[in-house]
Amino acid sequence: MNRFCILVVDDEPAQLELLSGFLTKQGFETVLAESAEKALAIFRRDAVDLVVTDQKMPDMSGLDLVKAMRAINPEASVIVITAYGTVDTAVAAIKSGAADYLTKPVNLDELLYRVEQVRERHRLLTENRELREALQTHRRIDGVIGEGGRMLEVFSLVRRVASSEATVLIRGESGTGKELIAKAIHYGSPRASGPMIRVNCAALPETLLESELFGHEKGAFTGAFAARKGRFELADGGTLFLDEIGDLPLPLQAKLLRVLQEKEFERLGSSKPVRVNVRILAATHRDLEALLKAGQFREDLYYRLNVVTITLPALRERREDLPLLMDHFLRRFAEKNKKIIRGFTQEAREMLLRYDYPGNVRELENIIERAVVLTRDDVIGRADLPLTTHNVEGEENEQASLPAVVEGVERRMIREALARSGGIQTRAAELLGISERALRYKLDKYGLYEDPNSE
Repeated sequence: MNRFCILVVDDEPAQLELLSGFLTKQGFETVLAESAEKALAIFRRDAVDLVVTDQKMPDMSGLDLVKAMRAINPEASVIVITAYGTVDTAVAAIKSGAADYLTKPVNLDELLYRVEQVRERHRLLTENRELREALQTHRRIDGVIGEGGRMLEVFSLVRRVASSEATVLIRGESGTGKELIAKAIHYGSPRASGPMIRVNCAALPETLLESELFGHEKGAFTGAFAARKGRFELADGGTLFLDEIGDLPLPLQAKLLRVLQEKEFERLGSSKPVRVNVRILAATHRDLEALLKAGQFREDLYYRLNVVTITLPALRERREDLPLLMDHFLRRFAEKNKKIIRGFTQEAREMLLRYDYPGNVRELENIIERAVVLTRDDVIGRADLPLTTHNVEGEENEQASLPAVVEGVERRMIREALARSGGIQTRAAELLGISERALRYKLDKYGLYEDPNSE
């Protein structure tokens, strides 16, 4: 039996002993107070689950004691015992906040029944509170929100891998939250007090990227007027997040592999090795397996990075999370812009729920921020949504712009071609009558990578 502490309050010693003795025999923990003043002192100091108090006491009535205790803790449970079993007394007790009341002489079986009712109510409230806290923990993790099965699996994997030193490869389309997952892993790890340094491997040309990663000595190249630490050195003792690792040039892939294997490197213009203690997290929206076959990504580096893989689903693949995300962004941007917005019209909500979101969560976030900023009403309507959201797949819409309609058609045709070709891009390009290079561009543009059959 779980601990359940009852504070018994009565100015008559015989009644105090009778009640406390009976409750103790029933397995409850009891604390005694012979006055309301002493009862309040105990209530402030100790964790008490239930108070059983006499109504008529010299220093303070039982009803006044109820009010005083509930002022300290609004959830306080109190049973009042009174010699006057009238309707008025019962009403007064309940109005003051008492959980229940009994009349004298006290029927001990009835007392036990009322106490058990209060304990059961406490148990249910505690379970509900713990369930809400657990749900809140599982439905979001450092800014990533979701309550569907796909995201709960991601959250579970993040928590399990965070405490390790394993290299993690985070995969998913653009806008799915890969960097947020990387941050969650870092800040949930023993390295949380160390730095987390990010490098976007697709944002810099090869010559600059090498310097960014490994640093350089003074005079190493034109413009190197002073020695500079690279991102590996800056991340020493912490985490280095290599975003868009699929775009890392082949020569740098070889150097990265050496760092992963030997935990050391040389700055540009130096032959002196620099040792670092860095955990690597990498992310990509690219099809690494296809890059391997094309000779554009090293197989040894692939296996070195791919110790643990976390794959983030596209937003269209977890539509059950859309209402939660929509309401979250609405609250956030309404508060940020100091606006009172009650929600979405039915038409706007249905449109947002049907939209395909090629830009994933990032696109949804931008759509709702724009709507919050521009709306003149206290609800978001269809007219507040960007024009592109009018191109809902499966819906004819004369208000959509020509580019928006074309994009929708292209997305559908590309998905169908990929499905017919089994995901082989060369064959899909032939079916579409375009070059493979043009197809890759459109795959990047629309964020179509994982499952060609996804809706």
